[in-house]
Amino acid sequence: MSTAPDRAALPLPDYDHIPLGTLPSRISALDAGEVQQLLAYEEAHGSRLPVVEVLRHRITALEQGATPSGAVQQAMPEVTSSQTGSSVTPATAGPTINPPSHGDPTNPAQPR
Repeated sequence: MSTAPDRAALPLPDYDHIPLGTLPSRISALDAGEVQQLLAYEEAHGSRLPVVEVLRHRITALEQGATPSGAVQQAMPEVTSSQTGSSVTPATAGPTINPPSHGDPTNPAQPR
């Protein structure tokens, strides 16, 4: 097995943040060597089985005559702001809730 490439040298920008559902379309423009780079990186860093299977399947397809198609997308529209972090701050948080103590007779869900 070859050594894993550096993250900055990968053929897809922000490879680590690409959702699995869009990975097949994102790698369709890559040749077998570039997909092999991603596979080596994945096996060395995350080794996520579904991702490894997608990459291996694409390498097999390319070896059997499939051709790269399209262009490598630089932007990732599938990653939204909700996937990059929460906008909740202490100023926007809800009120503090103090749950009733165990066995509170005014709480019908608790035993009496």
